[in-house]
Amino acid sequence: MSPAASLHRRLLGGLTVLLLLTCVLLLLQSWYSAQRSADRVHDRLLASAAQVMSDHVSWRDGRLWFDVPASALNMLAPQGDERVFYTLVDHEGHAVSGNADLSALMSPLPAPGTFRTVSANLNGLSLRVGALGARLTAWQHREPYTLLVAHTLEARRAMTMALFRDSSLRLAGIVVLALAGLLMTLRLALNPLAHLRTKLKARSAHDLSPIDMSVPRELQELLEALNALLARQRQVRIHEQRFIGDASHQLRTPLAGIAASAELALRSSDTAYWQQALQEIQGGTRRATRLAEQLLSLTRLDSPQAPLTRQPVSLETLAREMLIRFLPAADRVGIDLGLAEHCPALTIQGDDWQLEEALSNLIDNALRYARSRVTVGIDATDRVLYVEDDGPGIHASAQAEVLRPFYRGQEQGPGSGLGLAIADGVARAHGGHMIMRHTANGDFMIGLHLPEAAC
Repeated sequence: MSPAASLHRRLLGGLTVLLLLTCVLLLLQSWYSAQRSADRVHDRLLASAAQVMSDHVSWRDGRLWFDVPASALNMLAPQGDERVFYTLVDHEGHAVSGNADLSALMSPLPAPGTFRTVSANLNGLSLRVGALGARLTAWQHREPYTLLVAHTLEARRAMTMALFRDSSLRLAGIVVLALAGLLMTLRLALNPLAHLRTKLKARSAHDLSPIDMSVPRELQELLEALNALLARQRQVRIHEQRFIGDASHQLRTPLAGIAASAELALRSSDTAYWQQALQEIQGGTRRATRLAEQLLSLTRLDSPQAPLTRQPVSLETLAREMLIRFLPAADRVGIDLGLAEHCPALTIQGDDWQLEEALSNLIDNALRYARSRVTVGIDATDRVLYVEDDGPGIHASAQAEVLRPFYRGQEQGPGSGLGLAIADGVARAHGGHMIMRHTANGDFMIGLHLPEAAC
């Protein structure tokens, strides 16, 4: 599996994209704000120029007379490269004076005392036109008129670009500071992760103690999960160490017996003693072999590399095969081993070797403690594969303990204490559990409850 992108890169990339989108929006807003500001300033210039011009409108020789002031024209062309147009219109809408006919660009004309502006085109030129409605102030003549003033947009555009450039430079400075602050903030925010990583790398493989460090609230759950995992690993290690110690002790006992019998036989010249020693060696070898097989079975059950392989398994066939296998051992100890009178056909989707190992351990355990009778049966109603014997059974207070590896109800009794632990592991692997109880006729029954079994 390919490694994912680092958290630092993800956060930095996401926040940088958000910052860039914000910058784009701010630049657009700055552009429109610069345009509005330039329009307001130059519209006021248009209004001021029109007002100055209106002061030079008079009545002379029976008509309107207009003397254009140079100051008003210079006001509308501050950079010198703009073109300025004006038109004086009488109250009938006829152009009286001017260097261009602007009356067609403004309709309707404003009333006296009002000023309006509009953007327009004249002979391919983009203009901003202002119209001032006014009236003569002489007491004998009160003729209304309209004064239209227009100029090209070079000064407006230059002011817009200047305002936008200033805003952009300020915004660029803010973005640089924001990115620097973002990098510093991310580094500081992710420092606890770096400290946690350093602590974990510095630990030895055998150090499973809790991690004690101060972390932010967002990392507290991660730290608690790590500490919980370490606690589980400590329990697993303790269990493994106990298991290894018990296994070593259990294996040492039969091996020591074999070595002692062989050594004593070598010192003796009596053929009968040799025969007895060989029988003891054979019994010790059998016990050691059985213990090794059980240890391997328990290891396979706990190994994640050996998953459960499900296939149809007939419990009736399994019970009959196990009976045939254990009949010689039952005859040797004088135990009546048989199948229950009513043994229905029951099939389970399970692992055949695990079920075989579990039933084998149950029968072996029953043969060790039974007085005279062991019965293997199947309860189709409760879906239980069981073994029943007439031995002393297991007291209710010890039934949970006997499922632990190497636990034996009688410390000096036969067996290694692994059989029931293996059977319990098989039952849990198949979604079930162990059942132990005394029956109505005084026998003791122990079995595997397999809820997925089907008739």
